[in-house]
Amino acid sequence: MKLETMQSSEKPLAERVADQITSLIADNKFQKGEKLPNEFQLAEAVNVGRGTIREAIKILASRNIVEIRRGLGTFVSEKTGLTDDPLGLNFVEDKSQLALDLIEVRAMLEPDIAALAAKRATKKDIEKIKQACKAVEEKIQRQEEFITEDIEFHEIIARSSKNQVVPNVIPVIHSAIKEQIKATNAKLTEKTIVTHRAIAEAIAQRDYEGAREAMKEHLRYNQEHIERVVKEKL
Repeated sequence: MKLETMQSSEKPLAERVADQITSLIADNKFQKGEKLPNEFQLAEAVNVGRGTIREAIKILASRNIVEIRRGLGTFVSEKTGLTDDPLGLNFVEDKSQLALDLIEVRAMLEPDIAALAAKRATKKDIEKIKQACKAVEEKIQRQEEFITEDIEFHEIIARSSKNQVVPNVIPVIHSAIKEQIKATNAKLTEKTIVTHRAIAEAIAQRDYEGAREAMKEHLRYNQEHIERVVKEKL
């Protein structure tokens, strides 16, 4: 591997090197989750010192382009470029209203995403959706917290839409849902199982209108439940 030396002197050297590595990742020379060459190898390839490489990696880590795993090395981030709270939702004071606003945003996006998944999902995608659906069910039946599994279910559907923008948008919304659940103490009931199953089945059957309507019903249920909880807290 040999990186081309950038001629521009407008940026500090470490930032220019960071841009070079970013370009390689964007060009798919390094895949998401893949380990990058070590500092020595990168320094040799770019013809800079290891200190510069170290600074470049810190810059990339701050942008969530790479992830530094202590004792293991540096890896391309699975959610490249996405910060934990890119929309600044952690700073919204009225968490109850935020919960309702988030449901509205989801209702604008996710029914059509589910419809696209029904059209475009591969057999492997469908199997993953079914497995994620089952994982949520098992947690609910054991009366355990299932936020992580719920988010994974919706993210797999987003990836199955095969729209390259969607998987970067949905995780942002669903990361905020964790705070939404905490703010409202909303523990969803068995109807989550029913609505999730309806979504998964419609996608598996390539029923894109059915998938759209099933997702709408799922989100309506979520909204009504959160509204009840918010009213009870007033």
